[in-house]
Amino acid sequence: MKRLHLTYKPIILLIVLLFSIVANAKIEGEIAKAEEVDVQTDETNAQTESESKKKFDVKELILHHLADSYEWTLLSSEDWHVTIPLPVILRSKTSGWHLFLSSKITHGDPYKVFQIPHEGKYQGKIVELGIDGSEIRPLDLSLTKNAASLIISSLLLIVIFMSVSRSIKRAPMEGKKGFVGLMEMFVMMVHDDIIKPSVGADYKKYAPFLLTVFFFIFFNNLLGLLPFFPGGANVTGNIAVTMVLAIGTFLAINLTGTKHYYKDVFWPDVPIWLKVPFPIMPIIEIVGLFTKPFALMIRLFANIMGGHAIVLGLISIVFITAGLGTSINASMTAVSVFFSVFILFLELLVAFIQAYVFTLLSSVFIGMARN
Repeated sequence: MKRLHLTYKPIILLIVLLFSIVANAKIEGEIAKAEEVDVQTDETNAQTESESKKKFDVKELILHHLADSYEWTLLSSEDWHVTIPLPVILRSKTSGWHLFLSSKITHGDPYKVFQIPHEGKYQGKIVELGIDGSEIRPLDLSLTKNAASLIISSLLLIVIFMSVSRSIKRAPMEGKKGFVGLMEMFVMMVHDDIIKPSVGADYKKYAPFLLTVFFFIFFNNLLGLLPFFPGGANVTGNIAVTMVLAIGTFLAINLTGTKHYYKDVFWPDVPIWLKVPFPIMPIIEIVGLFTKPFALMIRLFANIMGGHAIVLGLISIVFITAGLGTSINASMTAVSVFFSVFILFLELLVAFIQAYVFTLLSSVFIGMARN
């Protein structure tokens, strides 16, 4: 019996050893499979994140919404667009004048010899394709989104003030309520608190221009905050528009300036060595003639464009966090909506402040040239 026990003992040990080897091999196989699954999951997540980054570009979104356009987009998605086509007016050096709707060219397909490139020097602008494939800019007199918004806002302002004027003329001595009373309050505020004390004795000559500037800026700022037609255009955030307003102020200052004003420019009351032999102060004063309207132009442009960019950036948080999980995306969406609403209300205040500051500084500069 003892011999039998000694005989089977090595066999039992061998079986146990083989069983442990097989078990270890299975465990190592399961671990390898788990590690392979983890690697595949990490690669899938990385690929999904890279695809989401490729699909959504914050910079492209902001620049696209701030830029001018040849059509007015009402609704859009990846597959369909609801737009108002605008007239395109071009003059080619080789083929003369062309007139057509922007719907024929804005969705990537060329029309005749014209196309809108999506990259390069003329990105977003209509170009004429040369025989050798070169891009040539024709004379472009097209009605763009900003230009159409300017026309709409101007017509709305004319209608509003003509109706307010008729209402006041019918009963000039009665106190006005509602919308007419609100507009009268704004007019009197700008007239009595800004123009009259800043310009001086002959303020009535400049009141029409300054009132027009105030309400033009204020109304277009408000329209720019509306996300639907006829709003959404970045009119006062366009430096060409603010440049025209600044040029108007520059002409009002320098075409009606007094002799004393020009004496202070070319021969200021400073020590003679600052004027002769090298005219340091006259040069500084002449430069100041241009820096004043330039500051007005840049201030209005930068504040309005910056406000729109901030709102678009905050809204973009929703799409940036879409691939980071439901909980993170939901929480960041709540934060994005809260701050976007807050900034929008702040933009309402900025819309008024920028119109107020532009009109106030223009009045002060005109008053300095007249007194």
